Amino acid sequence: MPELPDLELYLHALGPRLVGQRLHRIRLGSPFLVRSVDPPTKSADGKIVAGLRRLGKRVVFVLEDDLFLVIHLMIAGRFQWTDRGAKPFKRPVIATFEFSTGTLSFTEAGTQRRAS
Repeated sequence: MPELPDLELYLHALGPRLVGQRLHRIRLGSPFLVRSVDPPTKSADGKIVAGLRRLGKRVVFVLEDDLFLVIHLMIAGRFQWTDRGAKPFKRPVIATFEFSTGTLSFTEAGTQRRAS
């Protein structure tokens, strides 16, 4: 399972940036990312990130009020952090998670769109 060290590195790098921060908004660039419609993604807006975990090959955002965002990076999925005020990525973005300190973008490294 070569992707597990990558997931642990994401948790290590994102934890200090996200835990305790308020998630202002999620923007979806692809409807194929969402696998559940109840509760809607809008219900995560304004929630504080209480923690980050790994669930198998997935990254779990633990939000207040027992809400969880579970993201499977698949083969080509990548997270990229941009500090507030920095230029956005030119690469196609599947989803963005906007915080007061910056934006976490979920992108794909490949051209086959496997992560979505």
